[in-house]
Amino acid sequence: MHAYRSHTCAALTIDNVGETVRLSGWVHRVRDHGGVLFIDLRDHYGVTQVLADGDSPVFSQIEKVRSEWVIRIDGVVKARGADLVNPKIPTGEIEVYIQDIEVLGPAEELPLPVFGDVEYPEETRLKYRFLDLRRESLHNNIMLRSKVIASLRNRMVGQGFTEFQTPILTASSPEGARDFLVPSRLHPGKFYALPQAPQQFKQLIMVAGFDRYFQIAPCFRDEDPRADRSPGEFYQLDMEMSFATQEDVFGVIEPVMRGVFEEFGNGRPVTQEFPRIAYRDSMLWYGCDKPDLRNPVKMQVVSEHFAGSGFKIFAQLLETEGNEVRAIPAPGGGSRKFCDRMNAFAQGEGLPGMGYIFWRDGADGVEAAGPLAKNIGPERTENIRVQLGLGVGDAAFFLGGKPSSFEAVAAKARVQIGQELGLAKTDTFEFCWIVDFPMYERDEETGKLDFSHNPFSMPQGGLEALENQDPLDIVGFQYDIVCNGVELSSGAVRNHRPEVMYKAFEVVGHNREFVDAHFGGMLSAFKFGAPPHAGVAPGIDRIVMLLADAENIREVIMFPMNQRAEDLMMQAPNEASSEQLRELGLRLIPRD
Repeated sequence: MHAYRSHTCAALTIDNVGETVRLSGWVHRVRDHGGVLFIDLRDHYGVTQVLADGDSPVFSQIEKVRSEWVIRIDGVVKARGADLVNPKIPTGEIEVYIQDIEVLGPAEELPLPVFGDVEYPEETRLKYRFLDLRRESLHNNIMLRSKVIASLRNRMVGQGFTEFQTPILTASSPEGARDFLVPSRLHPGKFYALPQAPQQFKQLIMVAGFDRYFQIAPCFRDEDPRADRSPGEFYQLDMEMSFATQEDVFGVIEPVMRGVFEEFGNGRPVTQEFPRIAYRDSMLWYGCDKPDLRNPVKMQVVSEHFAGSGFKIFAQLLETEGNEVRAIPAPGGGSRKFCDRMNAFAQGEGLPGMGYIFWRDGADGVEAAGPLAKNIGPERTENIRVQLGLGVGDAAFFLGGKPSSFEAVAAKARVQIGQELGLAKTDTFEFCWIVDFPMYERDEETGKLDFSHNPFSMPQGGLEALENQDPLDIVGFQYDIVCNGVELSSGAVRNHRPEVMYKAFEVVGHNREFVDAHFGGMLSAFKFGAPPHAGVAPGIDRIVMLLADAENIREVIMFPMNQRAEDLMMQAPNEASSEQLRELGLRLIPRD
């Protein structure tokens, strides 16, 4: 017999009754039923109930066993009584009577519980992550992650993509976030950078003629953490393809995403044809560029109904070019109580409030109520109701000014309305593409133009658009994939023509020398025959987070850092020794 086990703790069934078996695992819990000791023995695969009574030759040893001890037992498989069968586990029809036991690894008193889903301080959970990972829910999340990655690989290979690995030690790249720098011992005073993404390398792979590339790529960015972003590092399904249009990328990624979410989504519906929503429309309808389409509420511009009206606040705002009034429909929200709650919500978000109208039965039919209705009159309120498609028992909320000043609050209000009124679906995965991102934006303080998204994307219309169009009207072949309000990835058709890239930077005030100095390696490659190419890189962590119904991305990462970008388990970052610093030619200067 094997030194530690003949079966795993999920393998025994009624067919094994009468066999002598050997199991090893962790003591999940111990129960004393009046002289009979029951142990739930757990390993990676599952749980088996083992037991011993007072006649067992090892009963006294078993009495000493505590939770999370690692033990090996030999015993005989017996069938449970019909009324004792546990249908929730694969081994629920049997139990093992212990004949011999060996303690393989005793455990001290645990700093946090392993059994059950007891809430515990995150700092403790991260410090003892190896214990936290024994919890069933977290263990299942990590296994889900592994299966998702295997499925993504298979689906990409099935579409003719080849996996390549790109360097981890590289040069600083223009991805927009802070780099992690690594000092070079062989080149004192110089530094490598950990890649924020394999962006330049994957484009160079296309220039080298490999056509279809993918990688489960580690990426490193020195960013502040948040619930859907891990500090330090993350993984993405990085892909690039040559001789490809935006539609070609969509044609590859949609079946991959749809297939993975159908495979691991526990039967929840998944969008079959991903809608394409222009960036400008997304900001108008949803107030953000990562809309949760499970919520059907869409905002509309209603400026014409307030221009020159008796509601002076909005009427005066609309006299300034660029200002507008938007309405957030609230089907079923037509009560003063609900409207007052939403008004208080807006005040909690830093606004003076949020105007509203609600419609009720009146003597002459549908009647508009609320402060705004009194100010603008029945004709205007009726026109608003008709435009928004609302009726008795419904409401609408209004925000005005420069859209950039209220869109963030409007987006939150839309979500709040959808949740409170039960309008938003829950058990479904709603995907979309956000497309046609503007190439440029104007800094409100300086008035200068800058890139609004990615400077290396191909502008729609190419060189002709850059030379002849208003820069603020130029859109790029840039796209994001969004699911349930979570941005999974950004991507683009790449600007592979040096003359187009020079012109794109010239628009924001950078000359050829600047471009050559900062991006000379890439430009040099493009001058030797570069194919049109495009790509995207969905985030692995966020995909698994959605599938696992996790609220925090740390719940789907095996060894995450805390909110301060610290690894409490390994005590990183830590100080370098004086010898290490001398070897690297470095000395530390205290911060002011």
